[in-house]
Amino acid sequence: MGWFSHSQDIDWLRSTIPQLESYYYYWNVPPHLDANIGLSHYYAIGDGPAPEVIFSERDEGGRTHFERIKDYYRTQSVIDYDLTLYYDSMGDRLTDLFYKCDRSRRESGLDPTNRFGPFSVDIIHYAPVCLNVLLYIMKCDLVYINETLKYPDLAQRWQDKADERAKLINEYLWDSHSGLYLDYNFRDERRRYYEFATTFYLLWADIATVEQAQQVVDNLSKFEAPGGIRTSNYTSGNQWDAPFGWAPLQLIAVRRLLRYGYQAEAKRIAENFVTLALSDFERCGYLLEKYDLERCSGNVSDEIQFGYSTNEIGFGWTNGVVVELLSILDALHNVSAA
Repeated sequence: MGWFSHSQDIDWLRSTIPQLESYYYYWNVPPHLDANIGLSHYYAIGDGPAPEVIFSERDEGGRTHFERIKDYYRTQSVIDYDLTLYYDSMGDRLTDLFYKCDRSRRESGLDPTNRFGPFSVDIIHYAPVCLNVLLYIMKCDLVYINETLKYPDLAQRWQDKADERAKLINEYLWDSHSGLYLDYNFRDERRRYYEFATTFYLLWADIATVEQAQQVVDNLSKFEAPGGIRTSNYTSGNQWDAPFGWAPLQLIAVRRLLRYGYQAEAKRIAENFVTLALSDFERCGYLLEKYDLERCSGNVSDEIQFGYSTNEIGFGWTNGVVVELLSILDALHNVSAA
């Protein structure tokens, strides 16, 4: 609600409701909703190979992302999912369901990673932490909008929906043994233990209790690297796994650590990522899409084996996050100096 906070434009705020509700319901009816557990999952509408793979996701030898995946399936043992769903070994072909799932993991925006098994092609069978937290936040936004517009009955209706989503998130996605929020495989009825930085989304949404937040913070050492918060703890050759880090996840972690009172941890992560981004800027003259947080470098192309191997320059969210983290660090400095 940043624009409304600045403009106080009631007509604009009212105009957002149809779009927000339409987008919310897109994710809350089949095929995006698993009715058995009441949580949502990714499931792309389109079929067939994603066109960007055919035209741009090629390595130096000219092989597409899909050709590299077939090479992987021919030579590697896959135990994370039933490979026959996605690869026909007799015909040496990727199945129609594979392409549906490949489109679905692109729908997530976190692509690719091995978070839902190799290349995340089993993603349609998971209720993911990130999507369900974002839908919870959307409900909270609708509560705020309807309260502001003096629609108390509608505000309460959305509050009830938000409370139910929070309850289901804690029921299915919270893993007390590991102290992490984990993605839930509703086909196999189990959480997948894959340490991924989306666990910090729950602090962002204020769903976690104080005790749960403490357990998540106790796991910070699993994610921290010299340059900030790693996306995961698994090196898979994908850009959304170790050792890489992305700006938005840094900001989410920093803001929410501050929200729960972990000032020293938030300051350390912010300083580490800003130092990395600015020192690499001095090297190449740009802020980049992603970084190797272990080596503190934007030279990442040689490390990425699957998907996009480029590192886009002048990337919008990195620019915005660096500015925001500098502002946060300035505020923390002023508080400590007072």
